[in-house]
Amino acid sequence: MAGLEGRVALVTGAASGIGLAIARDFAQHGMHVTLSDIDAERGHAVTADLPNARFQLADMAKGEDIQRLVADTLAAEGRIDVLINNAGIQHVAPITEFPEAKWRQIIDIMLTAPFLLTKAVLPTMYAHQWGRVINIGSVHSLRASPYKSAYVAAKHGLLGLTRVTALEGAAYGVTCNAICPSYVRTPLVEKQIADQARIHNIPESEVVEKIMAAEGAIHRLLDPAEVAQLVTYLCSDAASGITGSAQSIDCGWTAH
Repeated sequence: MAGLEGRVALVTGAASGIGLAIARDFAQHGMHVTLSDIDAERGHAVTADLPNARFQLADMAKGEDIQRLVADTLAAEGRIDVLINNAGIQHVAPITEFPEAKWRQIIDIMLTAPFLLTKAVLPTMYAHQWGRVINIGSVHSLRASPYKSAYVAAKHGLLGLTRVTALEGAAYGVTCNAICPSYVRTPLVEKQIADQARIHNIPESEVVEKIMAAEGAIHRLLDPAEVAQLVTYLCSDAASGITGSAQSIDCGWTAH
C-alpha cells in the first residue's frame, strides 16, 4: 500500500491480540513501530521479532506514562505519523453490581488515554501536514449490550472523539477513523467467555455461538489479522479521503 514505507506508528495494547496484529502488519509494510503495553515481558518478546520496532512499558491509566510514551517515541523516531488507540479491558456485570473503581478504570484506559495520546501527537502531525489516528472501537460503539455499561460508554465516547479529531485535523492532512469490529478472537474476548456463561447460565462451550456471534449474519469470531489489514489500508494514501468514519467489520451485526 502506497505511503506507508518509513512512517512511524505508535500502537497501544500491542503485546497481544489486535494491537500485535496491527504492529506486525505495519512492520511488514516497512513502517517503524513503537509497541506499548503493560505486559513488559510479552511486549519485549514480540517486539524482538519485528524489524524497526521498539517496545515501551506504559499504563494507559496513568497520565505520566502516556506523556513519557509520546516523548520517548519522538526522541527515538523524530516524529509520530500514526497513532493506534487500541488498549482496552473489560468487566461484565449488571449496573447495580458494577464497581465504581472498575468503571473509572475502564473509562480512563479506553477513553481518557486516547484523548491524551491524540492531544500529545497532533502537534507533530500538524507540523508535518500528515497523520493518521485510528481508534479501535467496537460494534459496541454503535450498539449496546447488557452488563457492559462502562465498556459500551467508553466505546461510544471514543467514536465521538474520533469525529471531533477528524474535523479538527482535516486542514492539517490528518485523518481519524474508528474501526468497529464484532467479537475478535483475542485474550480479552477469551476471558469474557466464563463471565458470559455465568451471567447467561449457559455452558462456556455455547457462549460464542449463542452470545458473541448470535447477532451477526456470519456466525464466527473475527481474526485479529482481519482488523489489522483494514487499519493498514486506512493509513495508506488510498484512504486519504476517509475520515470521521466508523468502519464496521462486524459480520453483519449492524445490518439488522
